[in-house]
Amino acid sequence: MMRQYDCMNHERLRESISDSWTKDVLPSLSGLVEIPAVSPAYDAQWEEHGHLRAAVEHVRAWVTARDLPGARCEVVQLDGRAPLLLVDVPATSGAASDGTVLLYGHLDKQPPLGDWSEGLGPWQPVIRDGRLYGRGSADDGYSGYAALTALEAVRASGGEHARAVILLETGEESGSPDLPAYLDHLGDRLGEVALVVCLDGGGGDYERLWLTSSLRGGVQATVTVRVLEHGVHSGLGSGIVPSSFRIMRQLLDRVEDPETGEVKVPEMVVPIPEERRAEAAELAARHPGVAVPPLPLAPGMRRVVDDEAELILNNTWRPTLSITGAAGLPDPAVAGAVLRASTSLRLSFRLPPTVDAEVARAALEKILTSDVPYGAQVEVTDFMALNGFYAPAPSPWLASALEQIGDRVFGKPCQSMGIGGGIPFMELLGRRYPDAQFVVTGALGSDSNAHVPDEWLNIPFAVQVTEAVAHLLDAHARSASHG
Repeated sequence: MMRQYDCMNHERLRESISDSWTKDVLPSLSGLVEIPAVSPAYDAQWEEHGHLRAAVEHVRAWVTARDLPGARCEVVQLDGRAPLLLVDVPATSGAASDGTVLLYGHLDKQPPLGDWSEGLGPWQPVIRDGRLYGRGSADDGYSGYAALTALEAVRASGGEHARAVILLETGEESGSPDLPAYLDHLGDRLGEVALVVCLDGGGGDYERLWLTSSLRGGVQATVTVRVLEHGVHSGLGSGIVPSSFRIMRQLLDRVEDPETGEVKVPEMVVPIPEERRAEAAELAARHPGVAVPPLPLAPGMRRVVDDEAELILNNTWRPTLSITGAAGLPDPAVAGAVLRASTSLRLSFRLPPTVDAEVARAALEKILTSDVPYGAQVEVTDFMALNGFYAPAPSPWLASALEQIGDRVFGKPCQSMGIGGGIPFMELLGRRYPDAQFVVTGALGSDSNAHVPDEWLNIPFAVQVTEAVAHLLDAHARSASHG
């Protein structure tokens, strides 16, 4: 039987983590916020600009200064690929030597996007009322700091941990296109991964540890409809040449019901597992107003449906389409009487966790380019496709550890839920290490403003998440050592 945390001093663990966050983590994490490390998909000259490398070097310098016994810290960069940071920490003497714990996060960031509130800015770290504001603070620059601080605290409090590898990539916000190559390159060095802890997640509030049971996949593409070589006076061309926007509307109706928003691409739809329906119903009943994020609706605006369980399933298991960008459309203030030559839209489909994203991508391209009205030119380019993730059931040791984390760290039970976003790394690791245990969690809250202006990290909650990771590390080491 597994021994329960019988050697670790819990008060010492909590003190160590709290002190580290105050004295060491927050100053360095604030420095990381200052680096405009925009993900490669949003910065074509990322290598020339050097911001991703600067972010990696910044965290590397902090890790190296920690002087964790036996730890090796290395920047890994394959030709033409965004760099990553790899920290390899040997097991403590009382832990099993077989099996690797992989702790994952990322250092790349979303673009600034829009106007931030007065006194705040994307590259301007501001600590206010227990929050650290700045792009990448919560999503998820804190993750590497939390992982290493947890490892240090386990050792300082008499606990145990197996061999641990912290992997911080710089392409997650771009769909992690380089990760398969890095996993192949680092496969032998990683060894047999037994436990994966991903800190790029979060949940509905800051009162408990939220565990991600599933992640959606996605397909993104830019669709361009061209009807003219160049724009012409609308008085001359309208009624003779169809509007590129009208043809775009017809194409969109092929893939989405304009009345309900239901996605009509069969390859993007799967049956919802009964356990996920039950989970959604439980969430809606136990945490009304929490499981569904409180979004800033415009006055008079209603949600799609009133049933919160159905909203949860819409957000986690049903495909959706968002139009996230456009080209060929001038600002209304300067829009002249012109029949435009073309219209381009960026389509972003969120897919159910078990959909094959490549199959969905191919189906989408075929639907949009076949039998186009009036013979207009249609191009579908700039694809991004990523598969979702469906977490395996926790093993007995992990279920027991999570129960004790709920009691000792948060005072409330952990809660599982599906997430509407995606983390490409999880699906990749799930296929590579099918027998591993997965804990996808994190400090993000529904109001953390990830990807939008005024992103912020809840500092006290991030400290608790760090403590939870430390308990997981110790519980895993003892379960491996004692069966």
